[in-house]
Amino acid sequence: MSQEPVDEDVKPKLNLNISYDGSQITVKVKANMKFAKIFEAAEKRFQKEPGTFKFTYDGNRINKEDTPASLGMEDGDQVDAHLGQVGGGGWVRGIRRRIP
Repeated sequence: MSQEPVDEDVKPKLNLNISYDGSQITVKVKANMKFAKIFEAAEKRFQKEPGTFKFTYDGNRINKEDTPASLGMEDGDQVDAHLGQVGGGGWVRGIRRRIP
């Protein structure tokens, strides 16, 4: 009698390259790992406080709840880290004058 193969919980690992300000690190992650954990590791390796960076992949912002699998990432893909903007974005009301 032959036995059917047992389905294992396969969690492939990916190497993601994270770049910031001309430096690059490589992190090995599981495809189903939430980016919150990946963000924390990257900020620690770049010696930054938690929450310092905003991360993008192919120009789109990555959320903490996203995973490499949910974004269709492959081994060797690049993630860009950017300093988060503090303040700004406010609207200043200007004075309008009629020019005769």
